Amino acid sequence: MPALPAENSSAASKRSIVISRFFALLLAAAVNAHAQELPRANSVPGGIAIVAIGNAPSTPYVSFNNQRVMVLPCAEGWCAVVGLGLGVALGEHVLAVSRGDQQSTARFTIQPKRYEVQHVTIKEKRFVEPSPQELKRIALDQEAITLAFTTWSETPPTLRLALPAAGRLSSTFGLQRYFNGQARAPHSGLDIAAPEGAPIRAPAPGIVIETGNYFFNGNTVFLDHGQGLITMYNHLRTISIRPGIPVQTGDKIGEVGRSGRVTGPHLHWSVSLNNSRVDPSLLLTPEALESLSPPNR
Repeated sequence: MPALPAENSSAASKRSIVISRFFALLLAAAVNAHAQELPRANSVPGGIAIVAIGNAPSTPYVSFNNQRVMVLPCAEGWCAVVGLGLGVALGEHVLAVSRGDQQSTARFTIQPKRYEVQHVTIKEKRFVEPSPQELKRIALDQEAITLAFTTWSETPPTLRLALPAAGRLSSTFGLQRYFNGQARAPHSGLDIAAPEGAPIRAPAPGIVIETGNYFFNGNTVFLDHGQGLITMYNHLRTISIRPGIPVQTGDKIGEVGRSGRVTGPHLHWSVSLNNSRVDPSLLLTPEALESLSPPNR
């Protein structure tokens, strides 16, 4: 049988390129087949940036401000879902991207947003001017809260959330707040006014990572939904679950109350991505968003 002619280096190189492109297309198709609906992007303080970081054979590792960032399949290959805290600087920012041994960056820009001002009268003076002993407790509370918000698990997250309670929206996200005339941190969640004892339900599958009673937040529950998506529920009357318990959408986790710093019974609901509190409405299902009535002014 005669020997086949040897393939020249140019032909071999072209064939290698064709094969590489073929497998790249297969990878892109596989990634896109598993792409899920991403949150509504709004690259402002308190918003969410969706940053395309290209294709890779496995999930890239991305960080922003030294916090690991959620990375999910998207039409462009992989996208970073970046939570932007209310205190983040405006302008251009850089994500650090690792693909195995390869290091790169991805850039995005944060635009300005102006939030409304809210003045709140607090009857109990200690919630505006805590005593030295209460300040020590607040510091310990903050350590536990930070630990919960920096939890990371590889669980695939659900990025469309139901409302955790039925009621009227009493305070929107991002309000510039003044308590008894004194400036305080912006409002980092949504307040839903509801009768005391009304059920609070998990807005998506997750696991209970912490519960506790804190000076400002009162009875509190934290849920981990995967890849840095953490939700927090404050001012509960009762807590119905304990750490380590998995929950499904609609499972009862507690009841609306008035514990901690409040002016009346309500649920304060915070949503956090990469340890940055973001506007929960960016992740609500269309049905939940439509049912969220605006606050009375």
